[in-house]
Amino acid sequence: MTALLELRSVDKAFGAVQVLKGVDFTVEAGRVVALAGENGAGKSTLMKIITGIYGRDAGTMRYRGEDVRFTNARQSMDAGIGMIHQELNLLPALSVGENIFLGREPVDGTGRILWGQIERDSRHWLKQLKQDIDPRTETGKLSIAQQQMVEIARALSMNAEVIIMDEPTDSLTDVETKILFDVVDHLRAEGKGLVFISHRLGEIFAMCDDVAVLRDGAMIHQGPVSEIDEDGLIRHMVGRELSDQYPYMPAAPADVRLKVENLVARGVREVSFEARAGEVVGFAGLVGAGRTELGKAIYGANPAKSGRIEIDGQEMRLRTPRSGVLAGIGYVTEDRKLEGLIQAHGLRQNMALTGLFRFTGKTGHIDKRTERREITEYINAFSIKTHGIDAIVSQLSGGNQQKVSIAKSLVPQPRILILDEPTRGVDVGAKREIYTLINELKAQGLCILLMSSDMPELLGISDRILVMSNGLLTGSFARDEADQEEIMRCTVAGLTEGVAP
Repeated sequence: MTALLELRSVDKAFGAVQVLKGVDFTVEAGRVVALAGENGAGKSTLMKIITGIYGRDAGTMRYRGEDVRFTNARQSMDAGIGMIHQELNLLPALSVGENIFLGREPVDGTGRILWGQIERDSRHWLKQLKQDIDPRTETGKLSIAQQQMVEIARALSMNAEVIIMDEPTDSLTDVETKILFDVVDHLRAEGKGLVFISHRLGEIFAMCDDVAVLRDGAMIHQGPVSEIDEDGLIRHMVGRELSDQYPYMPAAPADVRLKVENLVARGVREVSFEARAGEVVGFAGLVGAGRTELGKAIYGANPAKSGRIEIDGQEMRLRTPRSGVLAGIGYVTEDRKLEGLIQAHGLRQNMALTGLFRFTGKTGHIDKRTERREITEYINAFSIKTHGIDAIVSQLSGGNQQKVSIAKSLVPQPRILILDEPTRGVDVGAKREIYTLINELKAQGLCILLMSSDMPELLGISDRILVMSNGLLTGSFARDEADQEEIMRCTVAGLTEGVAP
């Protein structure tokens, strides 16, 4: 096989913290190599060195047989290395076509942008992904899944020789994931070299030829996928056995904590259900089914048009997120970068943001000592890897950012916790930590609503599963009755019912 990209003995440190330690890594033509490892293992740093965002402290990098040292992302892009980022790097106010060709706009002899060519070429690349998206559409109006497909289309449009995919399926439905698998097969057949970063182990075994494992900044293993099994891969990633990925704890539900009656909101149609203190109610459904809209409606971020919401028997009028927080509702958004965290601020500022009222006395001054003590307790309890309580959030790995987002929702001490895709972009070890936390919160009497597109997660953690389709509730299953095939039938049941308001 021909090595398109080779890294040898690569080191990288930030101050006194050694992030990469003598890393060797190879990407061969016509093969897909998975890059696995826990959050904070060094995967993002390694990819940023390859794409020119970071410089390496030591070691060599060869691309297509020549020594290279990229000093910026444009150099790596021009050389033929493309990257699909886990955190969407799109400008929401620009059109889809403008995002796909941002910085690479075709121009005529006078320097004028060829908008017609941008539209035609964008349609071509979107068609490769079986996406019927108008390139003139404002990107911010698309769903997260559609925006992810735009990211993929942009990478494909570069005709790169090496394509790095960082958690590309996190926002995708099973149908869209299958389309991506087909695209990857086509790129492999063309002789491209692909790096596939994923915490979904099943995808690694289904899609990849090789697997490389980073742990604590060191390359622990690289070899054919066929020579390792899932248990062995987990052992390499976490340095220990990890049994029982879904540590379910039986519920002891108490009184009805949340009652929703005939709720109508944007994307939600006449939804009614009850959820008790001390139970986890899972919500299944395809992208666009209305799960996120329902969670936001209960929280107050998507104001209800009609219907009732009761908490502990008391009717609530929830028109803003602030009203939701004060009513005892915590909400963890599916999009931590855009909605969940202020990337340029520190951990303490982010985690205390929704619970500042707990640290503020009658004079309006914040009790900094109490705030720092409690935030530090959350950092330790969540095993957040950081160099300090005031570390900038954007410098954390995706998984550690997710832990910050969850902790932030708990600081106000809610009675109801809404988790929208809580383990998206989180490694297998951290997922188990989050599931264990869910069990602990359930035991403390919290009512937990779990919105997830990860079916094994829903089946493994939920006490009950409700199914949504096109804004409607189309199914309800007790834990011992839940069946993946029956749930999938219900996910499409509402698609013939028209369009949700």
